[in-house]
Amino acid sequence: MPVVFPFRAIQFSKGKGDLSQAIAPPYDVLDAAGKARLTAHGKPNVVTIDLPHVPPKELGPASAYTAAADTYRRWLAEGTLTTRPSPAIFAYRQTFEFAGGTHRRIGVACCVETLPFGPRSGGGILPHEETFSGPKEDRMALMRSAHAQFSPIFGLHPDEKGTAVALTKKIMDARAPDITAAMADGVKHEVWTVDDSATIAAFAATLAGEDVFIADGHHRYTTALNYLKQLESESKIVSDHPARRCMIVLVSMSDPGLVIGPTHRVLGGINGYSMAAFLEAAKSLLTVEPFAGDLPALDRALNDPHMLDRIRVGLYDFATKSCMIATPTSPDPLAGRFADKPREWRTLDVAVTQYVIVESIVQSKLNGGQAVKWAFPHSIDEMLQIGSGAETGAGGGGGFAQLGVIVRPTPLASVKAVSKANQLMPQKSTFFYPKLATGLFLNALD
Repeated sequence: MPVVFPFRAIQFSKGKGDLSQAIAPPYDVLDAAGKARLTAHGKPNVVTIDLPHVPPKELGPASAYTAAADTYRRWLAEGTLTTRPSPAIFAYRQTFEFAGGTHRRIGVACCVETLPFGPRSGGGILPHEETFSGPKEDRMALMRSAHAQFSPIFGLHPDEKGTAVALTKKIMDARAPDITAAMADGVKHEVWTVDDSATIAAFAATLAGEDVFIADGHHRYTTALNYLKQLESESKIVSDHPARRCMIVLVSMSDPGLVIGPTHRVLGGINGYSMAAFLEAAKSLLTVEPFAGDLPALDRALNDPHMLDRIRVGLYDFATKSCMIATPTSPDPLAGRFADKPREWRTLDVAVTQYVIVESIVQSKLNGGQAVKWAFPHSIDEMLQIGSGAETGAGGGGGFAQLGVIVRPTPLASVKAVSKANQLMPQKSTFFYPKLATGLFLNALD
């Protein structure tokens, strides 16, 4: 396990009380309308500085990042944001509804060493997804302007005996939270500040020797690495520089509140697309069967517990509103191309979607070898919104949607197996629900 550090968090309202109007979802799930809703009450909200450029996930003009940094520093000068007088870690609980039940996910916000990705003696930082260039350029521009980390990385650690879970629950059961907050999605956020050295040391001990798997925030962690590397190349850094530590929320894989949702695909920009053309192009690679039901019913059928041991994805043609279920003609369809990767990787729905459906069929046979356009909705409702021409935080826009691919949630065991093998899943393979809130704690890097 990389060394765990308490940190002097920068917080709204001195880290006390109801912060509902100050927090926001992570930048990458928001659009212009979502940002506007978070600031409509007229009070300071972290989205102003964390999402200076819309749409997210691509580099904006330099003036946007300068303005965000100026606002951040003004809030510090005015006392809207304050820095804790002493270092602390923070027990963090989210209560939410998922798949028809109420869940509580707990974790601890702290800092870890900003270490390069990969296994190492005593535990390393392991990614599980590939990344895009646009979000890294955007986050780097913001970090260089503000010299701060505005949102935490979401990390997982094995905690096979549940020791970290037990310690965190003990903290929470002892007293009321210091911070509460809620957003429009109905998720309740609670934070307990922990600044006594004995409890901090006890938490660090529960992670001894463990790896940290990045659940969400690959682009942001890569940005932290690049920021540190740039400072080192410019000789602007010393051994104890704050950039050598990265703010993270660590969640135990033993926590019963840890759930994974799906990240579906909507494809567009396919010049030769029609469902008939797709079926013809796919016939040697996929067995495709019509499904007599609507899109929500197709999603339910895919997640039938009796069918989880085989590769199956749903297909939705937006033009005809027809649903289908696709199964590879081979039980291990990527074995020839990716023999070096573990079977857990090769048989993921998202890997088959990426390399069989998108690359081997759509791009190769229907789009002249050219890349397609993507949107990544997390729900069937959002997929239908994109189909109607809406622009959402997952992407979309008028006339965009042609083919929808419905996938099942990636199993946690697969995430662990692929990360342990030092391999990367395709982009957007997992959706750990809910997202962490941005604005509960910020981390200065100067």
